[in-house]
Amino acid sequence: MMPLLPVVVVVLAVQTSVNPTPVTPALATTAVAKRTATAIVIDGKDNDEVWHTAQPIRGFRQMVPRENGEPSLETEAKVAYDDHNFYVFVRAFDPHPDSIKSLLARRDQRVCCDQIKIVIDSYHDRRTGFEFAVNPGGVKRDYAIYGDGDQEDDAWDAVWDVATLIDSLGWTAEFRIPLSQLRYPHAPNNTFGFGVWRDIDRRGGERVSWPLYRTSQRGFSSQLGEVVGLDGLAAPTRLELIPYALTKNEPVGYAHTQSATAGGDIKYGLTSNITIDATVNPDFGQVEADPSVVNLTSFETFYQERRPFFVEGTGIFNFNVDCNVVNCSGENLFYSRRIGHDPARIVGAAKITGHLPGGLTVGALEGLTKRAVGDSGDITLEPLTNYAALRMTQDFRAGQSAVGFMATAVNRNNDTWTQNDFHSHAYVGAFDFRHRFAKGMYELTGSFDLSTVGGTPAVIAATQQNSTHNFQRPDDNVQFDPTRTSLGGNAEELLFTKQNGFINFQTSYQRRSPGFEINDLGFLYQSDQQGWNNWASMNWRKPVLVFQRAFWNFNWWQYWTAQGLATERAFNTNVHATFNNQWSVHMGGTIAGLGDVFCDRCARGGSAFRVDQAVYPWFGFVGDQRPPVTPVMFVNLGKSDGGRSTQVSASPEIDLRAGSQFRGSVVLNLSHYIGDRQDINSQTDATGTHYLFAHIDQQTVSMTFRVDYTATNTLTLQVYASPFVSKGKWSNLRELSATPRATSYGDRFQPYAGTIPEDFNQKFFNSNVVVRWEYRPGSTLYLVWNQGRQNNEPNTGNQTFADDFGKLFNSRPLNTFLIKASYWISR
Repeated sequence: MMPLLPVVVVVLAVQTSVNPTPVTPALATTAVAKRTATAIVIDGKDNDEVWHTAQPIRGFRQMVPRENGEPSLETEAKVAYDDHNFYVFVRAFDPHPDSIKSLLARRDQRVCCDQIKIVIDSYHDRRTGFEFAVNPGGVKRDYAIYGDGDQEDDAWDAVWDVATLIDSLGWTAEFRIPLSQLRYPHAPNNTFGFGVWRDIDRRGGERVSWPLYRTSQRGFSSQLGEVVGLDGLAAPTRLELIPYALTKNEPVGYAHTQSATAGGDIKYGLTSNITIDATVNPDFGQVEADPSVVNLTSFETFYQERRPFFVEGTGIFNFNVDCNVVNCSGENLFYSRRIGHDPARIVGAAKITGHLPGGLTVGALEGLTKRAVGDSGDITLEPLTNYAALRMTQDFRAGQSAVGFMATAVNRNNDTWTQNDFHSHAYVGAFDFRHRFAKGMYELTGSFDLSTVGGTPAVIAATQQNSTHNFQRPDDNVQFDPTRTSLGGNAEELLFTKQNGFINFQTSYQRRSPGFEINDLGFLYQSDQQGWNNWASMNWRKPVLVFQRAFWNFNWWQYWTAQGLATERAFNTNVHATFNNQWSVHMGGTIAGLGDVFCDRCARGGSAFRVDQAVYPWFGFVGDQRPPVTPVMFVNLGKSDGGRSTQVSASPEIDLRAGSQFRGSVVLNLSHYIGDRQDINSQTDATGTHYLFAHIDQQTVSMTFRVDYTATNTLTLQVYASPFVSKGKWSNLRELSATPRATSYGDRFQPYAGTIPEDFNQKFFNSNVVVRWEYRPGSTLYLVWNQGRQNNEPNTGNQTFADDFGKLFNSRPLNTFLIKASYWISR
């Protein structure tokens, strides 16, 4: 057993003596909103009558680089409201207004340098909120906040106004947030959580806030102040319609088809705090393509969700499976990429989200995908499928404690073509809780999940044998049953966290049974696993010598099968430091395979075999982002299998800014991987099943180019292009021996006289050119050009990467042209 318990005891003892009592919400500053009888002109000027009488908010404090330090420049804010809008005026004093940079960018993109942000917790639950930010150039950003700041939903786009102005006193930002865009309980008197942040980049990345936000204290919304005096707010019945029309020219074989379609989104406020969102016949042609990868493993590749309807509001549906500070790989009960994956097309989807006055948060989502058929029109590729998810969380103690529930369901209308490929149904039910105590210093969270899937014996047999389960393993007490028509399992997780003060830590335990299966609407790499993850961190949040701030993390984790076979034991440490000149350095390393550990999935259903110790160091730096040119570099190294396997990768990047309107970046990704025991598909013959491995020498080069031109705050051009080449050579084909747990590496394998995989040379190119014009608030016109190229061939070893890229760009392009117009209607 690793010596972690003494470390935790010492950490607790030291922390108890040195950590100051955190500021609680009861000590936060309160602001008073002023009602106005006349509408305010949003022009960045404070000459409206209400601004002369509204109570000013002062007393801003520095949060970065020195927590609770004295700000270098003064800031003042005022709050007002009327029957339809919430107004905020912020003056950022600056004795050198000519030094304020007024840069342009597309909406929701963070650009250097100064910024003013207001945060509104309109539910006043100290768990959620909305952020509205602007820079001196008028570039708007908005986010929805969930989980007390643990999640920021940058796909949330409200319809609101802001105007900025640089004058002799500094610069100003005047916000108008329609009450219809906020969510709050209908009451005679309302209190909102409220905060104001200001960034002053040329003062060493200084950030000030009202009230004081402590980076050493856990939580975001729970640290906000309050704005009172909001009397008689209306409960608007919000109805927003966004119909769209689209015409698309896309390749079908060697021909092109021209199509036209229409659809739309609907947003309806049942009450002031419950909203229905629906989309009919959605099209996401403007969304950027997924990055290219060559996946040599048996596990599925995880891709981020990019479709706006599914990204917006997903924080409510978040239910992690084994996500902790040390390891968090995207495993979740809800993975929206399952809905509408190729070739299935979404007919429609709807969700209800809301927060009730008693502290109950509710989210319900349902989507329907149509039957997908082959070219002949007779063969079903994907059945008609219904997806559903329900999430409920009840807060207690002003959001410091909560219990929650989640259920998901997938039902398919299978036919003879699909019944052996897809589950007929899949259901998941889960419970979770969280509890903060000791004035928010500590948090205990946990969950318990149940799953069941059903279908024909053939599809359940395939589920038992896939990479998530591998029930055919001969040495782990899991039984493969080809007659089963259902499969069920469970998972549990418990985390204890301290995230306040100089020293933070977390310890967590998780377990999944062999039959746990959530991949119909969730994402899971593997079942039959239990793990223990531990993290401790030292945090310097005040400037020391040449450093503005620094963090030093220590991690230990180990995993077993549910029966107790050790599959991983590793230690990691990493350091992150930001200098006073705004450059930052990052470095760390992992030692894996400590002690006796065995890989139970590497043989793709075969016996577990011993794994030798491995070392993975890495380092990188990020340059100051204020100048026109910012360099970035990260390098990863690795050595395993007694030096027989190595990996080297480097990712140099240059971020560019030309004037106030042009931005761009160039990223080069280089990697060289030599794997001496790369697992490949097993082969079965008269003598039995042979679990195969081979030596792979793989080299990959890819580039990512981005260029953004912002003509105005509402008219932008974005160009994205990414060529990708990966080629590999196979050698030394072997199979697992009769002694896979032998101490000697060579005794774990034996020669196999089979056919070695073909050497490969895979080349891809994806690009997007998008013109986006927000021709009126909430209404957008897109002009899109997508291009894809692909060229795959055997790796002869005679081509340079220059030759490969030449062949890639000489290959036939697949061009798609799209025009999409949407129109926002609000009542």
